[in-house]
Amino acid sequence: MTTFRRRVAEWRPRSLKPEALWFLQWSSKTARLDPAQEAAMAFPHLQQPSFLLASLKADSISKPFAQRCQDLVKVIEDFPAKELHAIFPWLVESIFGSLDGVLAGWNLRCLQGRVSPVEYSIAMEFLDPGGPMMKLVYKLQAEDYKFDFPVSYLPDPVKASIQERVLPDSPLYHNKVQLPAAGGLGLHLALNPFEYYMFFFALSLITQKPPPGALHIRTSDCAYFILVDRYLAWFLPTEGSVLPPLSSSPGGPSPSPAPRTPAVPFASYGLHHTSLLKRHISHQTSVNADPTSHEIWRSETLLQVFVEMWLHHYSLEMYQKMQSPHAKESFMPTEEHVLVVRLLLKHLHAFANSLRPEQASPSAHSHAASPLEEFKRAAVPRFVQQKLYLFLQHCFGHWPLDASFRAVLEMWLSYLQPWRYAPEKQAPSSDCQARSVSERWAPFVQENLLVYTKLFLGFLSRALRTDLVSPKNALMVFRVAKVFAQPNLAEMIQRGEQLFLEPELVIPHRQHRLFTVPTFTGSFLSSWPPAITDASFKVKSHVYSLEGQDCKYTPMFGPEIRALVLRLAQLITQAKQTAKSLSDQYGESTAARPFLSWLGFYPADTNGSYPGNDLDEMGQDSVRKTDEYLEKALEYLCQVFRLSEAQLAQLTLALGTTQDENGKKQLPDCIVGEDGLILTPLGRYQIINGLRRFDIEYQGDSELQPIRSYEIASLVRVLFRLSSAINRRFAGQMAALCSRADFLGSFCRYHLLEPGLSDRRLLSPVGRGHAASLARGPRLSLRFLGSYRTLLALLLAFFVASLFCIGPLLCALLLVLGYVLYAVAMTLLTEQGKLHQL
Repeated sequence: MTTFRRRVAEWRPRSLKPEALWFLQWSSKTARLDPAQEAAMAFPHLQQPSFLLASLKADSISKPFAQRCQDLVKVIEDFPAKELHAIFPWLVESIFGSLDGVLAGWNLRCLQGRVSPVEYSIAMEFLDPGGPMMKLVYKLQAEDYKFDFPVSYLPDPVKASIQERVLPDSPLYHNKVQLPAAGGLGLHLALNPFEYYMFFFALSLITQKPPPGALHIRTSDCAYFILVDRYLAWFLPTEGSVLPPLSSSPGGPSPSPAPRTPAVPFASYGLHHTSLLKRHISHQTSVNADPTSHEIWRSETLLQVFVEMWLHHYSLEMYQKMQSPHAKESFMPTEEHVLVVRLLLKHLHAFANSLRPEQASPSAHSHAASPLEEFKRAAVPRFVQQKLYLFLQHCFGHWPLDASFRAVLEMWLSYLQPWRYAPEKQAPSSDCQARSVSERWAPFVQENLLVYTKLFLGFLSRALRTDLVSPKNALMVFRVAKVFAQPNLAEMIQRGEQLFLEPELVIPHRQHRLFTVPTFTGSFLSSWPPAITDASFKVKSHVYSLEGQDCKYTPMFGPEIRALVLRLAQLITQAKQTAKSLSDQYGESTAARPFLSWLGFYPADTNGSYPGNDLDEMGQDSVRKTDEYLEKALEYLCQVFRLSEAQLAQLTLALGTTQDENGKKQLPDCIVGEDGLILTPLGRYQIINGLRRFDIEYQGDSELQPIRSYEIASLVRVLFRLSSAINRRFAGQMAALCSRADFLGSFCRYHLLEPGLSDRRLLSPVGRGHAASLARGPRLSLRFLGSYRTLLALLLAFFVASLFCIGPLLCALLLVLGYVLYAVAMTLLTEQGKLHQL
């Protein structure tokens, strides 16, 4: 007890109240009293555990980050579990932030080594799987402490199930749900320290909102992302076995005990649910059927927590409601969330594929297999497959149609290719010939058929609505086509579809619900169903468990999807021609632009230009990349769906990609109605994707155009008022001059009259009637004097004149004389042109 007092005295904070300091001094003077006397004399509200928590809270405000971490390491090493138990919930929340997102904690999602190297290295060392924080977790785990976690912060399907008094499907929640006591705030889970820590760690990815300045932070460089990778490598090892937890005792490492919780027989994930009320009456003492399974309980818990917190946001009922176009989802994952899930999927493939060939074979399911080997076989199909499918379906249907979808796409493609993460994967070779997908992966393709086929249909529907001229969108189409064009993959998918479409002869009604259904007793993996060798049964079980008994399956190689692929091929061909046309226009405009265009000498485009793609931002390089991506994507699609060159040529002509005799693009596809041209659905698609466009010209009053960037705003307004006053004052005289039939009349008409609106091309008949009412009389316009280029040209003229000793007045007279001669010539040419037209 004396040692404990001395340690507490060393941790005395400066910000404590006087009565707390007095208590410290008093306790150090009474070191010889026995514990019973001290407990009787001590103040109840200043017991050591609460004082330690208050001390650490005070230090978190007054001390720098590095000093706080050093102090925490010393506390974890020196204090017993009884005192550490009180600070554990506060410490976890101070690191990962509060569940409501108000407290940011250490902000691990924005902490980067290159920006804050000291804080980064300290945080990573403290939270490492073998670091001080995990030592604290194992220290508390050995004493079987429990911590309350509110149900209200769980994913929506889990929260709804528990609130309806139905036990969730995942065994992670078994024997943990606690009904609220009298006066309690609500349902909560009783979690052991490891579960409590992992719940907070996983949920911080969702509950903590990054600050506005974190939008440009690279996710893979952040402390959170790297910690996820370290935890996966530690608890789901691809080589060897799971390392035992480190013990802080001098005796060396000792295995951490498995959580001692009563077990509830729970026969399946979806067959029938157990009432929570019934569970509280009928739960019984656990019987450890397989004591060796305790060595991987942390691995099971880690995977279950990650899957539940990151993927289980959509239930089958929610998914069916999502098919409605009016359905709205409350949860939408972020791009960072998707990248972390992709990291999990890649590691799970490597973890599952680390089995030796003799262990991975179906005959290896025997009592001799270790729990870790059994867990490797079950990790993806048992815990990940269904929730990932629903997660991907939601992303494909609700993600914005922009380049950020690339994160979702790469997550999907990573899951589709487990062979990329197998130990025997082929090293990158110099030849361009893709390696054939081994028949070893046929069971995986068949048992994940919907992830290949239905999500491919979802990608097609997105690709048909995006601008394929954009290099980023073209790259996504190329990536998908390249993956599905891997030799033998399309054949395996087609065989899987044939197995599913086989008539059900011997499979009883709804027997598919019993597939992949373990019986959980002591451990998550303590009871396994017998191996099922019927390939057709496996495929049907997969489809029915995800889509329901009454699902309508659309074959990937059937006529419906083939028609969509042909349409995509049309649009790819059209996008290639559009990219080439835009590239030619970009080259011509760049070559014709003079050196001083930035000063305003280059004529401005008053009619605007098409901003529908990012070619202008990236230049010629992007055009080359777009062409390459689309060319290869078209080639891969032809390989997968066996499209011929004749089909492509015919469809290209049907789409209307030919050019007119002038070499210019035709107008968007339209029909002529009573009020003019009406766009067809194809015409709207062509405009949205920049494939065709109307030549839009300004048809209004030139004096009332918006002020341009090359004009002086205040000067333009002053000149407009001046010219308007002149026009009102001399309107009659100007009209009389312009009505004369001699040369003076022609000269005045050239300067005072705008080109007739009847001479302009109006694309809508409605505008012609309106234009007739907008006929304007002669007027003077001085707006040209408000342009930077006009003023700069005048300054240059006066500067050049000064070099030849010509004064400003004489220079101005020469400029006026020159303009008069130019105007006389233009008047004669204009009149001559009108005579030829007559």
